Amino acid sequence: MPPARSTRRDAAARTWLQTFEDHVRAVDFPSARAMFAADVVAFGTYAALVPGRAALERRQWAHVWPAIRGFRFRMDAMRCLGGSGGMCVVVPWDSRGVRPDGSTFSRPGRATLFLIRRGGRWVAAHSHFSLAPARAGRTSRSRPKR
Repeated sequence: MPPARSTRRDAAARTWLQTFEDHVRAVDFPSARAMFAADVVAFGTYAALVPGRAALERRQWAHVWPAIRGFRFRMDAMRCLGGSGGMCVVVPWDSRGVRPDGSTFSRPGRATLFLIRRGGRWVAAHSHFSLAPARAGRTSRSRPKR
């Protein structure tokens, strides 16, 4: 019986991720907003600790989504933990950053999402999106120097 449960859980996670990536690519904040709990707590590539859905949209999404292209989760590398009431989804993603001159650069990253069941549907109670660590020799990514 556990494999069937995992299959349902993984399918639910994939559906959630595919829907969210569609909203990111379309820069569709209202549709994405509905996929997150009002009391979400998040970390992002742009904003540090972000409490609440409105702040997440304003302090993270509004700065990043318009400046990227081709956002996609790498579903083949997705991992899920948890059960019917809540699950942790760990998944890498890829996107292209857009420079002011219109040129693009590789912008790979990773996400951890904690999805919970509310009102009969999965919503994110926590999200953490971060850029992948730079590897020696990689030159395609433009990272600010500290």
